[in-house]
Amino acid sequence: MTFPELTPDPAYLADLPTAPQPIVLVGAGGIARDAHLPAYAKAGFPVAAVVDRDPGRAAELAAAFAVERCYGDVADAVAAHGTEAIYDVAVMPDAFAPILQALPDGAAVLLQKPLGYSYAQAQELAGIVERKRLTAAVNTQLRFAPHVAAARRLIAQGAIGDLVDLEVLVRVETRWELFPSVFGLERMEMPMHSVHYVDLVRSFVGDPSGVSAVTVGHPAKPDLASTRTAYLLHYADRPLRVSISTNHDHTFGPEHQEASVLWHGTTGAIRTQLGLLLDYPRGGPDVLEIGRGSGWEQIDVEGSWFPDAFIGSMGALQRFVTGESSTLPTAVTDVLRTMAVLEAAHSSSRAGGHPLP
Repeated sequence: MTFPELTPDPAYLADLPTAPQPIVLVGAGGIARDAHLPAYAKAGFPVAAVVDRDPGRAAELAAAFAVERCYGDVADAVAAHGTEAIYDVAVMPDAFAPILQALPDGAAVLLQKPLGYSYAQAQELAGIVERKRLTAAVNTQLRFAPHVAAARRLIAQGAIGDLVDLEVLVRVETRWELFPSVFGLERMEMPMHSVHYVDLVRSFVGDPSGVSAVTVGHPAKPDLASTRTAYLLHYADRPLRVSISTNHDHTFGPEHQEASVLWHGTTGAIRTQLGLLLDYPRGGPDVLEIGRGSGWEQIDVEGSWFPDAFIGSMGALQRFVTGESSTLPTAVTDVLRTMAVLEAAHSSSRAGGHPLP
């Protein structure tokens, strides 16, 4: 049996597109300023326009990154650029549907994660994509982080043997006040944060056969539906343990904060540190290490999650649109399965676990 992590989709490890299409950025918020536009500048992707319902904010961001045009309405951008651009939608999920409806049929679009707050909402968005024949991907950019890409390559080469354990551990203090839109959401931690790790796991080992989970809030943060989540993803056809643990309430100093992904194989192990999450948004160093029985060796990797991973997610869509790649692993149809895992996890948490005999 060939396991999926041994034959990764070539789009994950592909070169930059040779003839990238112009990008129309929809949303002039913090993620656009901190990640999207710096990534595109670094990669040399042309940005044709910035769109925001606050025209002043769009103009300010456009000026900061030497983007020539800005609009206060998606319809105006569509009238000017039609299907000759890729629309990069960097807004909250509740704004996705009207934006998708406003795009021209047959357009290419990259949606910021998550694909909705729930599986039902994700299905509705997938329906719009299908009806309008959009080439639509989701910006699940952790799949393309440089250290993750290096780990993916090593695992595919057999550097640690057969994968038997995949663990994501996040224990940090997250400053949710930087993201005011998450307060009051019915579901918070799963769709707004740990979706990254569920999606990352799927990109390596595929869909689980079942999910067990618990997600809870914190008494000191009543406006946040959940801030800590634990998942166990079951893979019934192989001896593989997958666990994801997130705790955003570690407010007791940096000494024991942790943000890492660990891949354990039959002959070795790989660990990467997600430095961005340590003292966000300043972040700490990204680290990639491999251990094979005689100590751990650090592997030098250029780049970091922000902004470099955003080059990969946009680059994969660009290459698919221009015909340089025949696959689009981050297509809405694929990421819909990530949302299905989250829905199963949410249901598992609500069910309260298997009762004691």
